[in-house]
Amino acid sequence: MSARIVPLADAIAELVHDGDTVALEGFTHLIPVAAGHEIIRQGRRGLTLVRMTPDIVYDQLIGAGCAAKLVFSWAGNPGVGSLHRFRDAVQHGWPAPLEIEEHSHAGMANRYVAGASGLPFAVLRGYLGTDLPAHTATIAPITCPFTGETLTAVPALNPDVGIVHAQRADRAGNVQFWGITGVHKEVVLASARSLVTVEEIVDELTPVPGAVVLPGWAVTRVAPVPGGAHPSYAMGYSDRDNDYYQAWDRISRDRDTFGEWLTGVRA
Repeated sequence: MSARIVPLADAIAELVHDGDTVALEGFTHLIPVAAGHEIIRQGRRGLTLVRMTPDIVYDQLIGAGCAAKLVFSWAGNPGVGSLHRFRDAVQHGWPAPLEIEEHSHAGMANRYVAGASGLPFAVLRGYLGTDLPAHTATIAPITCPFTGETLTAVPALNPDVGIVHAQRADRAGNVQFWGITGVHKEVVLASARSLVTVEEIVDELTPVPGAVVLPGWAVTRVAPVPGGAHPSYAMGYSDRDNDYYQAWDRISRDRDTFGEWLTGVRA
């Protein structure tokens, strides 16, 4: 069955429910920011947010009170500094307490791969010599049955909803994206339900060097959202808005200033 093409608001209303585990992925590029703002507008609560590199859209979701837990491997406003709404939630429980589960980049990537592959866990060496296993219950030692080497196991990631942004889709719901592709493919395949927001719907997906194509049967919903990655960029369609990232540092530092910004998003 091909993915259905629907408006963004309809897709979020159908796919994202209170208490869900939701992954909005993208590594500097093709970050589904518009989808995150729609989750805020629809007032979702109690979400477990998953992402390798949560940046300002997760800061916004946390500050809006959507999140109960964050599963991640690095968090920050890239090129600028801290995520102040994230810090406020962890340090002061505002607007709600936030549980955190921290992994390495390699651990998170391998968890997605395991989830996409239908495997219960992934195995890697990456945590040896770190103190993460002492603080994260989802990191456990495992002995190789062939060599006796001590390795590390991490459980598969299978979000309820995986959301990514892409350059385009055709009318049958096949999705095409290129550039820094991150774990787009893995999170869509690992998730029970998926949404891809796209810059445009086209009649035909013409070949692009290095492009990845997700077949329509692997995607639940597609929503046309031109500029849906802003302030991140979509290669071939838009540039990164560095001024926005810098402005966010000022907006997010103060609860009242953030509240004014949030009123504008919810309007």
